[in-house]
Amino acid sequence: MTTAFTPRSTRTLPVEYRGRLMGAAREVRCPQNTQLFREGGRADRFWILQAGTVAVDMRVPGRRATVIETVGPGELLGWSWLFLPHVYQFGARTVGPVRAHEFDAAAVRAMCADDPAMGQVIALWVGSALSRRLRAARTRLLDLYAPYGSGARG
Repeated sequence: MTTAFTPRSTRTLPVEYRGRLMGAAREVRCPQNTQLFREGGRADRFWILQAGTVAVDMRVPGRRATVIETVGPGELLGWSWLFLPHVYQFGARTVGPVRAHEFDAAAVRAMCADDPAMGQVIALWVGSALSRRLRAARTRLLDLYAPYGSGARG
């Protein structure tokens, strides 16, 4: 797939690897309120959003799923595809209509296995997104469930 769109999240990738990754993408459109994946489901795809917003949520025992972050244009959605056992750790639902690049996880893992240097770059790229997502989850859960004033400042 050739596109003029350069996702913000991929700008840190070397041009060669960014081109190879984006060449494996297929463009998809999802209507509002589409469940892209569920926590605990098989992580066989990931996305880079072009337009629209996706709410990332997690199950909280005894409560409804809690939205911990929203992902917007240019951002990576999904990281569980890279790590065994390839099971989504969160859920994701479109907030409004979404246009995205969708990737087959097995195909991208195979590309990374065939080129270990690319694999290392992709792993660091996904790891960076994972780190941001986990910080957001922690902050959101503290906002929702920690007693007032219990968080550390600084």
